[in-house]
Amino acid sequence: MAKTHKIELSPDVVARVTKRRGGKLHAFDRLDPAKTALIVIDMQNVWVKEGMPAYTPYCEAIVPNINLLARAMRDAGGSVWWIRAIYGDDAPRTWSAYMEFLSPEFLGDMLRALTEGEEGAMLWHALDVQSGDEHVIKRRFSALIQGSSDLLERLQAAGIDTVIITGTATNICCESTARDAFMLNYRTLVVSDANATVSDEAHNASLNALFMRFADVFTTEEVVSLLTQPAHNARRRAHS
Repeated sequence: MAKTHKIELSPDVVARVTKRRGGKLHAFDRLDPAKTALIVIDMQNVWVKEGMPAYTPYCEAIVPNINLLARAMRDAGGSVWWIRAIYGDDAPRTWSAYMEFLSPEFLGDMLRALTEGEEGAMLWHALDVQSGDEHVIKRRFSALIQGSSDLLERLQAAGIDTVIITGTATNICCESTARDAFMLNYRTLVVSDANATVSDEAHNASLNALFMRFADVFTTEEVVSLLTQPAHNARRRAHS
């Protein structure tokens, strides 16, 4: 059964961040949609569909928010990027250290599920994927670490300087990608109610860690508001 995260940013973290930002809660008060990418990480059946090896009951509840963000991004002239983890072909050889973290039984189930063409590797059916969206395969938790994917090169080619991170798992692939994006000089936003993981504790610990140093943390409603500011709409009409 789908669950919804109870989101709690630490008052201490909020106070520290606000002080460092001169009284502002958020670092970013504007978005240029043409230079912004909505990054949706690992919303694949293996995590979203009940009965799959890594089923996470909090994932399905964030689908409406991801879809809302995707529609707002497209309407504003931005881009939507669907990231999928594919481990089943080369991870046993190239990521053998991770293989040692898992039991042989669970490892076998996950590698089979995350093989291209398998049901587990496919995007969840209720996601609003459109023909003009971008698709990326990654081979590590972070989509931006060297050798994981071609996301960095494609973002650079598209002139993207801002990324909005959504998907699963908040504290693993989403956090890893967000941290690397920030270190690569991307304006990095993480959406608190459009990320999901195995528990509220893990979710909130990740949001707090990211908010302290690596990303600005917004709600879906706040991001949509940034994307629908009148200045953006006027700019889009002027170029249409």
